[in-house]
Amino acid sequence: MKTVTHNPAKGIYAATPDYVHATEVREASRLLFVSGTMGLDERGIAGSTLDEQLRLIWSNIRTILASADMTTDNIVRLTSYLRDATYAEANAAARVHALGNRLIPTTAIVVQTLSSDWLVEIEVIAAA
Repeated sequence: MKTVTHNPAKGIYAATPDYVHATEVREASRLLFVSGTMGLDERGIAGSTLDEQLRLIWSNIRTILASADMTTDNIVRLTSYLRDATYAEANAAARVHALGNRLIPTTAIVVQTLSSDWLVEIEVIAAA
């Protein structure tokens, strides 16, 4: 699989340093669509803090990816659902850390989650 970043500098607003406008995936033979993943432990209990939930989310995403013989290097698109806009900075930092500074198209949306205990939910698309 090969990826090509499309981040035009003219005719559109500039992307911030933690994402790109688009990633083209070439020669992929598999796509994995991961549903919204929450910061829940193996018993289904939410982490008590935002940082704990972000740690659990990324651990859960890595587990799901591994079940498809993929890693975070295979993630080509990410959407975050934040219960509060003030979570954006911590969420972005966790994403950058989890992806090893690899830039991909991302979107963050502020929503009311299904459970008040869920502070962040992240869904990804991976390709191999």
